[in-house]
Amino acid sequence: MKRIVLFIATNLAIMLVLGISASLLGVNRYLTANGLNLGMLLGFAALMGFGGAFISLWLSKPIAKWSTGARVIEQPANSTELWLMNTIAAQAQKAGIKMPEVAVYPGEPNAFATGATKNASLVAVSTGLLESMTHEEIEAVLAHEVAHVANGDMVTLTLIQGVVNTFVIFLARVVAYFVDQFLRRDEQESSGPGIAFTVTAVICDLVFGLLASIIVAWFSRQREYRADRGSAQILGTPRPMIAALRRLGGIEQAGVQTSLPKNLAASGITGGGVLSLFASHPSCEDRIAALQRAA
Repeated sequence: MKRIVLFIATNLAIMLVLGISASLLGVNRYLTANGLNLGMLLGFAALMGFGGAFISLWLSKPIAKWSTGARVIEQPANSTELWLMNTIAAQAQKAGIKMPEVAVYPGEPNAFATGATKNASLVAVSTGLLESMTHEEIEAVLAHEVAHVANGDMVTLTLIQGVVNTFVIFLARVVAYFVDQFLRRDEQESSGPGIAFTVTAVICDLVFGLLASIIVAWFSRQREYRADRGSAQILGTPRPMIAALRRLGGIEQAGVQTSLPKNLAASGITGGGVLSLFASHPSCEDRIAALQRAA
């Protein structure tokens, strides 16, 4: 319930900020008496598309902590936490980034990395993963997440999301405008767009958004392959990452849920979906095969 409330509240706040910004900049006045102002519409679409993506990125660390109940390790309370801190510190140094914040959260086996920049990141690991894997396998998972940070994957995916959001918003309103004009072609005078514009825009937002998510998911899967290779490079061998993926594959086949909140799903070590085109992660089998080919 807390996750749902936080998700709704965050999105409402983002839409409020973007709505006010659009009004102040005047880019929301793309429907004029002379028709559709494409330049103004593109500005509106870019503001809403990139603005939402980047605000989510900037808020990613606090949202991740709140939604998962992650506890940042300030001072190691036991040998496991000390080992986590030392392992990530060594990997971050090898990857050429600043030491990320390290957190532990309650949940089934998974881990994720997030943060607005390479040098202001968070790496979090679940208690389920710590309890179900060997130190070597955990080390590989941590290196995978450090590789995500070093590769700048959070920013890259945000830029991709911003681009597709912009095109979805732009194209949806262009289509909605022409549908509205077609349905009102016999009217002598019109004071503005009719209900057809709003209804068509909403439908197109949903349809185009669904198609755009396939593009984003494809980029996310390529990012996972790259982070797997990054783990192998940091550790000097792909063997631990292959072992970790085999372990995760076995856990998933056993029916244990390794999901994260929706806003963090693409940041986790494991994920996926019913339809492979919409999956943020390749299957463990495909990832193992890719590592073996690279080796």
